[in-house]
Amino acid sequence: MSRLPARDLALVAVFAGLIAALGLVPGWFPPGVAVPITLQTLGVMLAGSILGWKRGGLAALLFLALVALGLPLLAGGRGGLAVFAGPTVGYLIGWPLGAALVGWLTERRGAPYEFATGFGANVLGGLVLVHLAGIAGLIAIAGLSPVAALAADVWFIVGDLAKAVVATMVAQGVHAGYPGLLRTRRTAAREHALVD
Repeated sequence: MSRLPARDLALVAVFAGLIAALGLVPGWFPPGVAVPITLQTLGVMLAGSILGWKRGGLAALLFLALVALGLPLLAGGRGGLAVFAGPTVGYLIGWPLGAALVGWLTERRGAPYEFATGFGANVLGGLVLVHLAGIAGLIAIAGLSPVAALAADVWFIVGDLAKAVVATMVAQGVHAGYPGLLRTRRTAAREHALVD
């Protein structure tokens, strides 16, 4: 991270703080599920949607590093290495991956930011990828069968779809106000043509 420009470092820190702040809202544990429903996945989606893949992924990774150091930043005031040995570990590992995927898809599309493609990016990265990682964690750590893990995960889908809508609307407003955060579609296409 030390190679990032000061502005990027500040944005990474701000969005790590946003994910932490969303943890102040208490999580809700669905009946029979050891993983709480929280607002922190909204912060993960916002990080990717607004900052892009690298800075968004780093913001979620910085947040997890602070949690690992023992700061009680997860919903309910949880923190420390023990949370990475619990049933939520898959979701936690999915956060930086999800933010990075949301950001990568957003950057690939380029400016102007559009609701439909932004929502699709948030669903693929912030919901599908994070949920797949979460289900894997429930199977590996909680010892649930794949069917039971999927049934437990269903509790999170409606809420995360709503968060994807909110994240997309916020990102659309931010990108309209600060258009330099995303490359234009023409620039993105030219860069991808050079890579391909």
